[in-house]
Amino acid sequence: MLYSHIVMRIRQTTRLVKGLSKSVAVIQSAVVAVSLTFAMAAHADASSNGAHPRLVVSASDVPAMQQAIQQQGSFQDAYQALKAQVDKQLTQAINIPLPKDAGGGFTHEQHKRNYRLMHDAGILYQLSQEQKYADHAIEMLLGYAKMYKDLPLHPMQKEQAPGRLFWQSLNEAVFLVYTIQGYDFVYDVASEAQRQKIESGLFRPIASFLSSESPQTFDKIHNHGTWATAAVGMTGLVLNESEWVEQALYGLDKSGTGGFMRQLDELFSPQGYYTEGPYYQRYALMPFVLFAKSVEVNQPERKIFEYRDNILLKAIDTTIQLSYNQLFFPINDAIKDKGIDTVELVYGVTIAYGLTGDPQLLDVAKQQQQVLLTGDGLSVAQGIDSGKAEPYHFANKAFGDGQDGKQGALVVLRANQDDADIPEKHQALVFKATAQGMGHGHFDKLSWIFYDNGHEVVSDYGAARFLNVEAKYGGHYLKENKSYAKQTIAHNTLVVDKRSHFKGNTKRGNQHAPKVTLFATDDDMSVSSAHIDTAYQGVDMRRTQALINLENRALPIVIDVFNVTSDKNHTYDLPLHFNGHLMDTSATLNTNKTALAPLGKKDGYEHLWLTSEASLKQPLSKVTWLNDDRFYTMTTKTTKDMTLLFTRTGANDPDFNLREDKAFIYRLEKSKNVDFVSLLELHGEYNPSKEYTLDAHSQLENLDFTVHGDVQVVSFKLAGANPMLLALVPEGASDKRYTFTHKGNSYQFTGQYLLTTEQ
Repeated sequence: MLYSHIVMRIRQTTRLVKGLSKSVAVIQSAVVAVSLTFAMAAHADASSNGAHPRLVVSASDVPAMQQAIQQQGSFQDAYQALKAQVDKQLTQAINIPLPKDAGGGFTHEQHKRNYRLMHDAGILYQLSQEQKYADHAIEMLLGYAKMYKDLPLHPMQKEQAPGRLFWQSLNEAVFLVYTIQGYDFVYDVASEAQRQKIESGLFRPIASFLSSESPQTFDKIHNHGTWATAAVGMTGLVLNESEWVEQALYGLDKSGTGGFMRQLDELFSPQGYYTEGPYYQRYALMPFVLFAKSVEVNQPERKIFEYRDNILLKAIDTTIQLSYNQLFFPINDAIKDKGIDTVELVYGVTIAYGLTGDPQLLDVAKQQQQVLLTGDGLSVAQGIDSGKAEPYHFANKAFGDGQDGKQGALVVLRANQDDADIPEKHQALVFKATAQGMGHGHFDKLSWIFYDNGHEVVSDYGAARFLNVEAKYGGHYLKENKSYAKQTIAHNTLVVDKRSHFKGNTKRGNQHAPKVTLFATDDDMSVSSAHIDTAYQGVDMRRTQALINLENRALPIVIDVFNVTSDKNHTYDLPLHFNGHLMDTSATLNTNKTALAPLGKKDGYEHLWLTSEASLKQPLSKVTWLNDDRFYTMTTKTTKDMTLLFTRTGANDPDFNLREDKAFIYRLEKSKNVDFVSLLELHGEYNPSKEYTLDAHSQLENLDFTVHGDVQVVSFKLAGANPMLLALVPEGASDKRYTFTHKGNSYQFTGQYLLTTEQ
């Protein structure tokens, strides 16, 4: 006991001085090295002597938290808010209904309310020592213990892995993650008889159900497996079941082929990118950080947050990076309203700050506007209250995909993100050159999204789903998620012969990823290029995108070059989905005024109404739309026989499941090799309140594209500015020197790109 007390005091002291000196890390390493032989014994000794709580909140955290609720500040405010909420809930009768409803239904939502209440009442007991909170949590736990062990599979069981309390075992694991924390908070208050009933009736059966009775989920490398392993591992820590902890970490057979550590190895790239995309990254983040924090509290010698070069800390930061104006990039199966204020990332940021003391995380925590009642939450609250927050920096970065980081990348190009006045209105280009993303992935290789002025301007549909809305297929993914949202035409990338990438086959998609051959950034621009030749047989696709700041121009431009090569004729469709209201086009439109017809019969085309079309005879095609108070013009260099189509969703949608989504599509038929070259301008201002409009029209006078050997050249001219050219060598080398002649003038540069004024 004396030894464990000394270790605890050392850890408390190093936490207080963390960030002040690099020597802290040396001290911590020395402590671990000296104590490695005895640490497990010390942990067992502390556990057997009733050191609860011992998960995300530890017994050593509680005294400072109890003191903080007596002092004015953010932590006290969070405590008072939760106390008022729970006090109101305690006036209502406990309701533990027999499972009946699917997601969004009454019993489903009631059990969710219950697990949160058991958790919240438990932490309020720890902080206030008011018996009513412990009594209520224990009574609820006893109620579940009486019911759970005799439950069959859920009557509305989901097609994946069904649960007992819930329609899927995933929800069951979430229930356990919350509920075991609630039990941990009131463990010392419960009598021996109550603990025996709760553990034998609830925790042991549910842990068994999620692990040995569900090996296909528990050992699965997937976010469902992460939740299951975290839930069982945390339960093992509270119940002193070391076998459960080892199985949670290394798989049911403890070989390392499954389990939490394998999840850390395979689900994150070295840059911290989660293969299913940011929406599921934030969801999977919670079990990762809660279990890791619990392991850190109980078994610090594992150094779990240092594992794989601090992969969990990288994952937390990457989740933040993959957002714009507080909302996550909606790639793959994503609900577009999810953002950085989700509880999963609140826990991630809070725990990361407790470990690192990084003041930029306090800026994110301020935006989240939530303070957790944990030891790390107290550190966050005190840091914010004392004004330690520093602006969070959003980076230009290629987030590699796959375990080795070489299965493509999600490339994020940003401009003006460090603006001191309105950083939330900066520009961000998201270039999706990732792997498929498993079952939640979409068929959208080389697609892109663009943000400006606080809004998603060039848009991605995300998922077709109304989460937890029972009237909409019980909250499931809608059938239109497969028939439209996943299909290539629903994204901003090339469709060949009106078929989706990999013919919509996820298994094939998972076997192939684009190759990123260029990513670079400097003071004037950021640029990236990637290609793939497996999305369609015999078709090679390359896309290069650049976000460019021009001299004497307040807002950047985007240059987009999409090269397509094939030895056979194909129909090529290149859509752009936009948010806003169409203002103008340079083409003469033939609009369908009295009747609409679907654009096609399958692969998402059946859900698009063809609203208008035009033949393009001029060298440049311009489409201008208004979003909020700013105008956007996409100018595309036309080629012979190119047509322009305007569409909107809603066809073959009898239940009105699809939201309205507008797009224009450049189409070429009977073509082999094509270069789609476009330039996006951000311009003007619309102010209906003060009744003025400025610069509503495009200022682009010329856009051209030529190839000189290995060098591609995009030349352009904006009104009142010098002619410019962007030279690109997408397959080049960063240290190689290139020479080309353009309009009689010679140019030389080293690297893969050159932005310069035309000579």
